[in-house]
Amino acid sequence: MIPNAEPMQVNHRATYREVLAEPRFRLLFSTRAVSITADALRITTFSVLVFSATGSALLSAVAFGIGFIPQLFGSLLLGSLADRLPPRALITGGYALTCAAALLLALVRMPVAASLGVVALVSLATPVFHGASSRLVAQSLEGDAYVLGRSLNNIVGAGAQLSGLALGGAAVAAIGPRRALAVSAVLYLGCALAIRIRLPRLQPGESGGTPGSAGGDGGAVRASLQGAGLLLRGRTVRRLMLAQWLPVALVAGAEGLIVAYAGERRFAPGWYAVLMGCLPVGMLVGDLLVGRFLRPRTRERLVVPLVALTGLPLIGFAAEPGMGVSSCLLLLSGFGYAYGLGLQRPFLDALPQDGQGQAFGLLGSGSMTLQGVGPVCLGAVAAGIGTGGAIALAGGTVALTAGWILTWHPAACTRTATPQNPAMDLSNTPPSAP
Repeated sequence: MIPNAEPMQVNHRATYREVLAEPRFRLLFSTRAVSITADALRITTFSVLVFSATGSALLSAVAFGIGFIPQLFGSLLLGSLADRLPPRALITGGYALTCAAALLLALVRMPVAASLGVVALVSLATPVFHGASSRLVAQSLEGDAYVLGRSLNNIVGAGAQLSGLALGGAAVAAIGPRRALAVSAVLYLGCALAIRIRLPRLQPGESGGTPGSAGGDGGAVRASLQGAGLLLRGRTVRRLMLAQWLPVALVAGAEGLIVAYAGERRFAPGWYAVLMGCLPVGMLVGDLLVGRFLRPRTRERLVVPLVALTGLPLIGFAAEPGMGVSSCLLLLSGFGYAYGLGLQRPFLDALPQDGQGQAFGLLGSGSMTLQGVGPVCLGAVAAGIGTGGAIALAGGTVALTAGWILTWHPAACTRTATPQNPAMDLSNTPPSAP
């Protein structure tokens, strides 16, 4: 069914200025940028701290990725809380919890296993308050403004991540890893205070969620599992989630091999960092150009070509190119990441009104988990066929994903559930293949 909207409204192209004029989005956007900077600072600094304490590269890598996989379990077991608790308290509590964890790591000398456990436990709650924040963004922005809001989050998120990595290196060198962790705690505390002071006190029903308490731990877990099952049983939602997960996970796996590829090709020391920076630079350019200059329907029609663009350049690594060609291939691949903008509105339209927070939490946690699994899987493949071949295999698989999306994309992009009954596709669609 076609959403009930006038053609002019459906194809209205919003501007970044319009998006930033919304006060609630501006607050959530700015605190998210600061928190991503703090995340990158905390993750890299914690990894350095573990390595300095143990001398183990394996434990250092575990410390770097320990916060990713538990997010999926948190989304499955606690995700319904994003729609059932007041959003201001939930988001403030999330930032306060991460602040407390960073302070604990900075001030208390715990065994490595205990410190890893602290990070893993905190990451269980991450999808809940991230889902509540994403739901508020969806409620604050309408139509194409929502898509551009997601684009701004992508652009600034990538920039904040790079800033956090740079800040982490400088802070560790200047003041040591524990004090650098304390700096990340201060950034989280600033986010918590900003949300507590400036975000209006809204009840779940006022922001599109389901009023009521969680009904105890068992009730929250039951509701979360049922909600996740309902979302994933809906063919449209499941397809749109997979379309947003798979290409990103495969390219993340290829990105994880860049250091080894540069070493095998005997590039000059440090040039691997240039190669790793090409993907986010391409992503920033792609999001800016596609988000700013293309109309909504055009973005949605370009989903398949952009997914193909994400994968096809990576196939060129089968020829084991030099530094210049490799950089261009990665820039092109990063540009293709803009395909996600064409899926944002269909995904939002397909969600039930009372489950948006959990859906956004599941989308984010699933993506983070697969991005953690992707490098491990491709690393194992690279042991057999080499890093260039493994990167090319990832690119070819992304291209195959584009072909799969082509089989259903025209209907998915122009025919989603109606706003009046957006849960229809979820409740009336029986389980089926993706």
